[in-house]
Amino acid sequence: MNRPPNPFAEPARVVAVALNPALDQTIEIAGLQPGVVNRALRMQVDAGGKAVNVASCLSDFGVNAAVTGQLGRDNAALFEELFQRKKIANHCCYLDGLTRTNAKLVDTLSGETTDLNMPGPEFDPVTAADLLQQVLERLERLMERVEWVVLSGSLPPGLPVDVYATITAWVQAAGASVLLDASGAPLKAALAAGPRIVKPNRHELAELFDRPLDNREALVAAGRELLHNSPAPEWVVVSLGGDGALFLTRERALQAQAPRMTVASTVGAGDAMVAGLIAARLENLPLAETAQLATAFAAAKLTRRGPHLPRPAEVRVLAGQIVVSTID
Repeated sequence: MNRPPNPFAEPARVVAVALNPALDQTIEIAGLQPGVVNRALRMQVDAGGKAVNVASCLSDFGVNAAVTGQLGRDNAALFEELFQRKKIANHCCYLDGLTRTNAKLVDTLSGETTDLNMPGPEFDPVTAADLLQQVLERLERLMERVEWVVLSGSLPPGLPVDVYATITAWVQAAGASVLLDASGAPLKAALAAGPRIVKPNRHELAELFDRPLDNREALVAAGRELLHNSPAPEWVVVSLGGDGALFLTRERALQAQAPRMTVASTVGAGDAMVAGLIAARLENLPLAETAQLATAFAAAKLTRRGPHLPRPAEVRVLAGQIVVSTID
């Protein structure tokens, strides 16, 4: 699991943990038709996966970030190029074989994106335990300056469902804070470790509570249930796609809505929102301004293909256009 030397000396303030990174192959098609031959308009491949996307957007905003986790050494070049170009510190463990490849089919006529996500490499118990140990060792070396650790994305087959819970407990005992963006069993297990911020989307929140949450009142009620758990997050943010996002604390509930944007790709918009949340917390912004900046990150990313943002000044201008309303 050796990795190349890290060329970036600038200490990271944020670490994104990429346990299941991916190369995202985005294919544009004008009018996707299942069951027949479709002619693609264009294709691009981006180093991605949720944690890598978060680090990429943070770097675009001028935040020093690092990535740890695992990469397949047989196709690591695109990840290494992204890390080098954006000055993201590479603390990944290198495994034999390939990092998974996901396909994103973008219908340019309907504006819809169809995701085909692969499961990732399969781990046996010994290799899974070794990976977790090495990730914790890398985090320990980074803890002097790190303020936030982002745990986001799916887990590859064979990693225990409580791996995010284990990392959350370790990180917060070491004095940093955790933002959790996961789903299913890993989300449920990690909540017991008390991450500071939890960011499900509406479908992940409904799955967690095993009940339909088909209106705003139901979503807010479910978010408030999380805020009154023990241990409980300090903030719950529920992303709503085109309806913006809900931002909940024990005292307040807000909804943020972005202006209509020209959409190049929806892939990674939720990851950009996570990056915006972290950027806002690093600036100690209050809840309403955090909602504006995080939603602006997501909206700005919609205008780009791949995990990229426009210049920070443009993102801040867009943040001023985000409408935030109070929910009674």
